[in-house]
Amino acid sequence: MGQQRILVTAAAGKTGVHTVQNLLDSGHAVRALVRTVDARSEALRQAGAEVVVGDLLSHDDAIRATDGVSAAYLCFPVRPGFIQATAYFADAARRNGLDVVVNMSQISAREDSKSHAARDHWIAERVLDWSGVPTVHIRPTFFSEWMVFPWVRDTIVQDGKIALPFGNGRHAPIAAEDQARFIATVLANPAGHIGKTYELCGPIELSQKEIAEKIGAVLDRKVVYDPMTLDAYREHLSQYKLPEFMIQHFIEVAVDYQNGVFEGRNEIIGRVTGKAPQTVEEFVEANRAAFEKRGI
Repeated sequence: MGQQRILVTAAAGKTGVHTVQNLLDSGHAVRALVRTVDARSEALRQAGAEVVVGDLLSHDDAIRATDGVSAAYLCFPVRPGFIQATAYFADAARRNGLDVVVNMSQISAREDSKSHAARDHWIAERVLDWSGVPTVHIRPTFFSEWMVFPWVRDTIVQDGKIALPFGNGRHAPIAAEDQARFIATVLANPAGHIGKTYELCGPIELSQKEIAEKIGAVLDRKVVYDPMTLDAYREHLSQYKLPEFMIQHFIEVAVDYQNGVFEGRNEIIGRVTGKAPQTVEEFVEANRAAFEKRGI
């Protein structure tokens, strides 16, 4: 397919910013939806994107954002409102005749999930399916970026340990930029993907103990996995002033992790994009500065 105009929501976010750049590099026109004008949105503008400010919880903004585009990436943060936002977006996508919506869901999305956010993602998937809008759902496992979120990174840097209530569970970490390459490819060439749900995983499935060892090997210092209780985890998360909706999600997906919900690895990103996703070691090396004490 030739040049297209493609909408990327949450364009300043972890997958959004890389999706924008991939599409621009491929010669597509990109409309980047952001919630606020700041340095991140200005960087998108400087890169060549059409930046528009809007809120997915506004039906009018959804209609305006999807007007004149052929495809869209739908991404919503871990906060209340995703079902409403999805309904607005599905209606806007139908009105404007989009060829595809790539919907960011999560591997823990299911109808009986104890996480409010994960269950919302499952229902949001159904809303898009019922709408008739051509859709591709993606369900990533834990992002590699999880390692540099403050509530994980701080104990690695300060105490030399991963302190999480993840038991003996395993997953194959997948970086946002690798997901973005897949998202951009499907947005530009949706044929063969419509109606499918893809779990996005990294190349190697690891336990938290193995992840700690690999981080330590790259940083040349000892890092261990020191599992904590769910109660201690809640107390730890509360120190970061996270909203209760997010804390509830993190607690419940920790239980899911213990029960194997996040397990699995696959090669779908490499097959679709022609480039394999990065390993944990490659991610840590690329983000080495985030693990330095002065970065806290």
